[in-house]
Amino acid sequence: MNEDKKLLAEEINARVKELESHLVAIRRDIHAHPELGFDTVRTANLVTQQLLALGLQPKTGVGRTGVMVDIHGAEPGKVVLLRADMDALPIQEQTGLPFSSTYPGKMHACGHDIHTATLLGVAAILPHYRQQLKGTVRLIFQPAEETPDSGAEAMIADGAAEGIDWAITLHNKPELAAGEIALTRGASTASSDEFDVTVHGVSTHAARPHMGSDPIIATVHLISQLQTIISRERDPAHSAVLTIGHIQGGATHNIIPDSCLFQGTIRTKSPQVRADMEASFKRMCEGVALAQNVRIEVNYQRGVPPLMNDDTLIDTLETILSHQFDKPIIAKPSASFGAEDFSLFTERVPGCQIHIGSATPGRDDHLHNSDYQPDERSIAAGTQALTRLAIDLLS
Repeated sequence: MNEDKKLLAEEINARVKELESHLVAIRRDIHAHPELGFDTVRTANLVTQQLLALGLQPKTGVGRTGVMVDIHGAEPGKVVLLRADMDALPIQEQTGLPFSSTYPGKMHACGHDIHTATLLGVAAILPHYRQQLKGTVRLIFQPAEETPDSGAEAMIADGAAEGIDWAITLHNKPELAAGEIALTRGASTASSDEFDVTVHGVSTHAARPHMGSDPIIATVHLISQLQTIISRERDPAHSAVLTIGHIQGGATHNIIPDSCLFQGTIRTKSPQVRADMEASFKRMCEGVALAQNVRIEVNYQRGVPPLMNDDTLIDTLETILSHQFDKPIIAKPSASFGAEDFSLFTERVPGCQIHIGSATPGRDDHLHNSDYQPDERSIAAGTQALTRLAIDLLS
């Protein structure tokens, strides 16, 4: 590392250390007041007040309750978007922490409080480097990442993606030690599509099944056959996940019902596999309907696409982050089939999701758990990472 790069790393590190206790306090405030979906009004107000106190000019109400602010460099140039999500989960917190949720049935169990505090740290530091920036850093604080009604889609509809050249987000990762940085090549998260299938038969008495058409038997056959798409049609190296999460049919012991409903999801890690899975799913439904003499109604709803990390950008970020951190940057494929609506940004421009280690020593934490307790040192690491890559991408 040359001397200038080393000095910049030390300077950013020092600025983050000065801010760290303040950012932790913000995180704990947000954690104690979790809000769901688009109802992130208090969180958005807190973010807005922090940005105004920094002398910035945030735009509120973007995507209903999102917040956006541009930090312009001294010269024109490209635009890099950095995102933090703000919403919590409908989980009853069990941590017993002094700053645990004060709202029953709501909890920041995915670390979005960590993300929001981190991006506020970036907002505090970047204005010190305006003179060396050639372009604009756009910070967006997004609601409704955890809900089917996407906050990313809403913010994009309100112009958040206009004019951007790169889109970058980060996510805390309790499988990594606090402060470790992981970059992923290829898909970081999966697509998430939902289906509602209604199998229509003909109702009859249980003693006279030959006089009807049994939708429950047809449903059992169909669910079993659908799993063979994964086991017999998909290349294991390019697989997918098909899960049935709900089934409902009939009302009593001795009546074959008119219909049976089941619902579930399909998750994939490539656009082609996603298209293939949808086609196979619908073909299987048509075949079972013919074989079982029933009518099958399929409502197949496409959700968010897979978040595809841009390999060229990953190469660049790996070099940039190695200048900021003494430890090596981990670059590895992601095993996660979780979904992430930031993919709506990365399907428009080159982008990526960075993982920041958040493991608390002595614990075995997992996201979306009622006892999730991330290590707050991940805030400082994330602030350093996003600040440095914004500066270097636009210098």
